[in-house]
Amino acid sequence: MSHDLSTAVPPSRRSSPKKRSRKAPKKRRTGRIVLLSLLVLALIVGGTGYWLYSDLNGNISGVDLDKAIGDNRPEKLPTSGQNVLVLGSDSRAGDNADLGTGKVAGARSDTALVMHVPEGRTQATAVSIPRDTLVTRPECTKSDGSKIPSAKRVMFNSVYSLAGPACVVKTVEAMSGVRMDHFMEIDFSGFKGLVDAIGGVTVTVDKPIHDKSSGLELSAGTHKLNGTQSLAFVRTRHGVGDGSDLGRIGLQQQFMIALLGEVKKQDLLGSPTKTFKIADSLTSSLTTDSDLASLKSLAEFSRSMQGVDPADMETIMLPVRYDTADPNRVVAAEPQATQLWKAIRTGGEIPESAKKSPAQGG
Repeated sequence: MSHDLSTAVPPSRRSSPKKRSRKAPKKRRTGRIVLLSLLVLALIVGGTGYWLYSDLNGNISGVDLDKAIGDNRPEKLPTSGQNVLVLGSDSRAGDNADLGTGKVAGARSDTALVMHVPEGRTQATAVSIPRDTLVTRPECTKSDGSKIPSAKRVMFNSVYSLAGPACVVKTVEAMSGVRMDHFMEIDFSGFKGLVDAIGGVTVTVDKPIHDKSSGLELSAGTHKLNGTQSLAFVRTRHGVGDGSDLGRIGLQQQFMIALLGEVKKQDLLGSPTKTFKIADSLTSSLTTDSDLASLKSLAEFSRSMQGVDPADMETIMLPVRYDTADPNRVVAAEPQATQLWKAIRTGGEIPESAKKSPAQGG
């Protein structure tokens, strides 16, 4: 399974208006790294029986969203299907301490997407939320019971470090009007362990990548990456294009297909040792809402998702534009963002105009 992982990225956030008017890159019908990790877990748990991994049950951490958020949440509509907020965290704690660069306090949601599965569960759409997006954070209750007030124009990825995942869920629900049925988070050590467990992922790049920040050095051509290299690949932003987070989103999306291809080529059912190793790596790094925080619940959820073909999954980015006061930040573009969230909330078709982002020339 060969994939051309082009390093072409959108124009710089600091470019002139003329440069920003470039034609947007073609839409890529792929998914994100965190989502694939969860789909792999779904294949393992749903395909082989959760009872084989009962001793992994205690690996999973759970967050009681109803208790943390309260009743002030969007209404769950009968046509809204399933909506899952998926986060990839860049915590420097525990096994993650050696996986990052620089000294970063606490943790941030490095990757965030809303996975929408319509009624019938045969297709899926993943909406990526750029971490540099300026949002209004609602009042939230932290894990210690203390409250933090609402605040405007805060960076989206700062919500996690300040108030935890429940506040991220509440923020996404407030900005979208879409009720999140579930929440899933995987940290970087889990992603690295997944890649190493399957023996690496083969990628092809058409331009060299040299990123001193992530340590990634790749010549143009085909490479088989181990877990550490893959982690650097999906986190690199200084080694390709303009160094923006918007460009990295495209690179992460492309990596997903290559990773899925490696998983599909392997006989997981015929290799219990490898399957256990993958499951152990993922569950040890997985946090979910309390309704999914067990192998039994994950197995049931996984089985309900078996009809979703990742090859048909559409990943789009929340339409954003550059902030007029701070060109290094983006804000939701209107009316595109409202059109997008309405379609997901009501189970309608997402209009083409809502799939285009002004910040990428759309």
